[in-house]
Amino acid sequence: MRAAEAKRGALYHRMVVWLLFLILLLPLAATFLYSISSSWSATILPDGLTFDWYLQLWSEERFLRAFAQSLLVCLGALALAVVLILPLLFVVHYHFPKLDGLMNILILLPFAVPPVVSSVGLLQLYGSGPLAMVGTPWILIGAYFTIALPFMYRAISNNLQAINLRDLMDAAHLLGASTWKAAFLVVLPNLRKGLMVSLFLSFSFLFGEFVFANLLVGTRYETLQVYLNNMKNSSGHFNSALVISYFFFVLVFTWAATRLSRNQP
Repeated sequence: MRAAEAKRGALYHRMVVWLLFLILLLPLAATFLYSISSSWSATILPDGLTFDWYLQLWSEERFLRAFAQSLLVCLGALALAVVLILPLLFVVHYHFPKLDGLMNILILLPFAVPPVVSSVGLLQLYGSGPLAMVGTPWILIGAYFTIALPFMYRAISNNLQAINLRDLMDAAHLLGASTWKAAFLVVLPNLRKGLMVSLFLSFSFLFGEFVFANLLVGTRYETLQVYLNNMKNSSGHFNSALVISYFFFVLVFTWAATRLSRNQP
């Protein structure tokens, strides 16, 4: 009797989850169907199907340039984050573990200040003078670094705690390795999955960022989100193809991060 009730309960919960999934999937499915329709106005179903909008999108030079510039800015910000955060985390966890609590508070500051407020301050600080960077990708890389910092710091910090950094370093020292050699050849390989997960998740978030990109660089260094905003008055089929392409690209990176985190010991 209890087994039958448990099966019915599991079936009920599974049906609710699938129903919610279908409800969330409907707008995306409708957008995809609109993106491959030749025309769709007064009928329930489109008059015809075509991939011409995708061909037009991926053959447009402006879109490809915006896509490439978004990639460059995101990868530059993540490279900067790796170079600065990995040594910092190693020093904090190995030499000054008591500072971890303070660092956990400091990395939350980017969430405490809205991007609009930060952009106003950055515009006044870097709009003129010897450090005039407004309108260049360099200011965007710095702004994106602050966004990626909490994600990467927390993910790598959890990974360092999981591998028991101090015992791992002590074992490497007993085998004759120096501190830096142990860090590069022993600790770093154990952080590979945690680092990759944080990079994928941060990239998925940064790739869709709009406020900093629009206010700090705008059309002077057009990223994909700025391009999407500027194309809002163009064909709805074209915009739908753009949204689906963007969603698919982000979905691939999110899926990869999920698989890595699931397989992480």
